[in-house]
Amino acid sequence: MRILINCFIFLSFFSVFSQSVPDFEAVDSLYREDQFYIGVTYNTLQKRPLGVTQNKFTPSFSIGILRDMPINKARNKAIAAGIGYSLNTYNQNIVISENNDKPLYNTISDGTLFDKNKLSLHSIDIPIEYRWRTSVPETHKFWRIYTGFKMSYMFYTQSKYEDSQTSYLVTGNPDINKIQYGTYLSVGYNTVNFNIYYGLNPIFKSAEINGRPIEMNSLNFGFIFYIL
Repeated sequence: MRILINCFIFLSFFSVFSQSVPDFEAVDSLYREDQFYIGVTYNTLQKRPLGVTQNKFTPSFSIGILRDMPINKARNKAIAAGIGYSLNTYNQNIVISENNDKPLYNTISDGTLFDKNKLSLHSIDIPIEYRWRTSVPETHKFWRIYTGFKMSYMFYTQSKYEDSQTSYLVTGNPDINKIQYGTYLSVGYNTVNFNIYYGLNPIFKSAEINGRPIEMNSLNFGFIFYIL
C-alpha cells in the first residue's frame, strides 16, 4: 500500500511538473519567412547601340536582408522590405578611356586581341516586394511567388580594359547613373528559386558612341536562395 501511495504521489508530482514545462515543439503562429537572400544571376544588356556586343560570361552577385511582414492571418501573404549589396559585371566590346577626366567611348575593332574589357558596378540595394507563398508553420518547404521593385545606388563603378600594349582604368565614371531601379520576380520551391530583374532606366545617363547615345539597360536572370 505504501508503495502504491508513493507511486501515486510521484506520478501526481510528475504530471504537475510536466504541465509547467514549456512545449518547445509548439507551432509558431507568428512565424516569418525568408529573411536573408543570396542571388547569382547572368547579366544581359538591352537596347545596345549598333556594333555593341557582349562576350564571355557576365555574372551578378547579390546578398541582403529583408523584413518579412505578413498581412493576413494565414501569413501566406506578406510585404517585405530590406537592404542589400550587389556586384554587377558586364563583359562587352565598349572601351572606356579618359581624356582630361572626360570619359570617351569606342568599340573594339573586329579581330582585335585583348585580355580584359569589363564594366563593374557596386551598389547598395533597397528592395520592396509583395509575397505570396504556400507556407505553414510546420515546414520551410513551400512554393513562392515574390514580385517587387528595387532601387540601387552605385557607390563604386569601374571599367577596365587591357591588351598587350594598352591599359585603361576608369573609376567613378560620371556618365553612369548613380541611381538605377527596376522590377523583379522570384518564383520557386524551397531554397532554390528562379529570379529575373529588368532595369527601368539606362545604365548610362550621358554617354555617346559613334555619335549615338548609349541607352542600354540591364536584364538579369538566374537564381536566388532564401534563408530564414
